[in-house]
Amino acid sequence: MSTLTASPMMKRLLAVWAGAILVFLYLPIAAVALASFSRQRYFRFPVPRFDTRWYEDAFTSLSVRDLLWTSLTVATIVTVISVVLAFLGALAFARYDWKGRSLYQKLLLLPIFFPQAVLGLALLLWYSALGIPTSWMTAVFAHLVWILPIATLVISIQVYGFNPAWEEAAYDLGASRWQVFREITLPILWPGIFSGALFSFLLSWGNFPLSLFTTGADSTIPEWLYAKMVSGYTPLVPTLGTLTTVGAALLLLGAYATIMLVRRARRVEADS
Repeated sequence: MSTLTASPMMKRLLAVWAGAILVFLYLPIAAVALASFSRQRYFRFPVPRFDTRWYEDAFTSLSVRDLLWTSLTVATIVTVISVVLAFLGALAFARYDWKGRSLYQKLLLLPIFFPQAVLGLALLLWYSALGIPTSWMTAVFAHLVWILPIATLVISIQVYGFNPAWEEAAYDLGASRWQVFREITLPILWPGIFSGALFSFLLSWGNFPLSLFTTGADSTIPEWLYAKMVSGYTPLVPTLGTLTTVGAALLLLGAYATIMLVRRARRVEADS
């Protein structure tokens, strides 16, 4: 693939354009972070006085701990189930040709195109018709309906680039199915599985429309933030918003660092 070399003027324009996009994306987040460090109850700019009291309140609040625990529980369970089912689903429609494969692909990806609010309302009506009380467990199922197709799509991208000849060569050398799966298939597809898990966790953690309709008496962090913005505003809103944003950024950086370390270890192993 050929690449074009940009002129010095073009490089400066691209740098300005990239900087403008970053400012547009992250300036609102910076405003939230400033509000979380303001001593005043309501945000004013410039900030008259900085303080960390709201972070102290967040770390000592029992209600915040319950919110974190509920969100973490839902996101973790959704991630585990999504990765397992998405891995099997990606293998089903990306590697094998069978009757109904095309219809399976279309039906599997269809929930992505539904508005989440409509999907959440439909699930709530379904739960009501079946007499199922809503809680964080019903929210897990609701998240899976929307997130599982996305995880399947992410993992299938890696599966499409997988060469089955590597497995066949291992079979010819006498490896069992389990050995091939453990030593050939999983290591090669690991980046896609890891990416699918990361997408699933972050999408579930920050999901608001589906959680709003299906958590019942339980509450996740996005729901609590919305409720406090509508009525009963507290400075814990920008504080929790900042903490969740920083946590998501650290998770992404940690995932990127892990991928880089694994790739470097594989290069060293291959060279040796």
